[in-house]
Amino acid sequence: MIYEIAEDVKKTLENKCDAYEIYIDESKLIQLDSLKDELNFAKEEIELGVGVRVIKDHKQGFAFTSDMDKITQTALKAIENTKLTKTDENYAFAEVEKVTEVKKVYDKKFENLSLDESVELLKSTIDIAIDSGCEVTGSGFSASAGKSLILNSNEVSIENEGTGFGLGISVTIQNDGEIATAYNSQSSRFLDIDCEKLANEVCDLAKSSLNTKPVETGDYDVVLDYYAATGLLSTFISAFNGENVMRGRSILKDKLGQEIANPTLSIIDNPLLEKGMYTSKCDDEGSVSKKTDLIKDGVLNSFIYDIYTANCEGVKTTSNGLRGSYLTTPMISPTNLEFEFSEIKDIGEIDSGVLTTSVLGAHTANPISGDFSVEANNAFKIENGEISDPINKAMISGNIFEIMKSVEGIDSEIKQYGPYIIPKLLVHNLRVVGQ
Repeated sequence: MIYEIAEDVKKTLENKCDAYEIYIDESKLIQLDSLKDELNFAKEEIELGVGVRVIKDHKQGFAFTSDMDKITQTALKAIENTKLTKTDENYAFAEVEKVTEVKKVYDKKFENLSLDESVELLKSTIDIAIDSGCEVTGSGFSASAGKSLILNSNEVSIENEGTGFGLGISVTIQNDGEIATAYNSQSSRFLDIDCEKLANEVCDLAKSSLNTKPVETGDYDVVLDYYAATGLLSTFISAFNGENVMRGRSILKDKLGQEIANPTLSIIDNPLLEKGMYTSKCDDEGSVSKKTDLIKDGVLNSFIYDIYTANCEGVKTTSNGLRGSYLTTPMISPTNLEFEFSEIKDIGEIDSGVLTTSVLGAHTANPISGDFSVEANNAFKIENGEISDPINKAMISGNIFEIMKSVEGIDSEIKQYGPYIIPKLLVHNLRVVGQ
């Protein structure tokens, strides 16, 4: 069906513009949310939409629709919208290249997954948490399957298909008037999420966070658990965005070839990763997926680009033009970011430090300087290589670009949260302010 839609759009656009790109997105979604331990939201929907970009006289126009009876009008509207943009010779669409097949991105179990089965999975997670002695404050489950087609006037025609599943739960526990909270989630391309493990882990974290003790203000080695790490890394990774570099909003501008991170660290943007949450044959403007070494042995090797920004900078796209749906045009975004350490440190080697599970306020970090001040959440002291007392409120401050120069990987499970595929991280000389 999506090819028939594309052909209809193609017929409308041919000979009316200099170049065109047709993006069709078909998705099926099951989404559940609970308030406390009661299901309060359930949605099952199918969505089909078309986004059309055209170039005419070096101007770009865009239009979209979810009404398949208005495909012709939408295509013509995209052409009309070129009148609203400025002339820019850097506008272009993807060229034909050899496509690499991707593996383990689609789970056929989705096809037989019912809303009732999804409700039972979420309820089971809630019940396990309650049985563990916690009060559930909220939870959610989602399952989706998507198919997209990108087709353009350069004879690019690539179809992507994939599934995704996610489960999250937040809990609270009280003891002698003290309250502790915790949250965790899992996501996967496959319906292999372990709801029992997730519920038990989040409850254990809440229980461990009771009976907090103060921490003395000072400079510490800090272990960043997965959520804490990804919260701070978002500021670091934004500096690799080619548009930020081009507009002078990145501290890494003019630092290609320089050492900016621990020499034991390499970061690879890998849209071809088996089972990766952002794995696909191409990006959302049809550029064939390819790996990009952002950092190689601590040295800045590359930024990430879409076609337009790459043309502006006189380089090639890194196939990082992604979109949230057919409603938007592509924007530069990372795919699967693999953090690879040639050396790994054991938490048992830390004599005195702090472990924080998550941080509050990471969005307030300065995106250019990298300075941050965040609240440590579900934090613990590390004494003689052992995780000991939970810490009451504490602030952690530092500079993300400075701490990455000595960051180390901790011997732990490698997990994917959002685009980040990481172990727990060890950063040095962070200021911890006890309260």
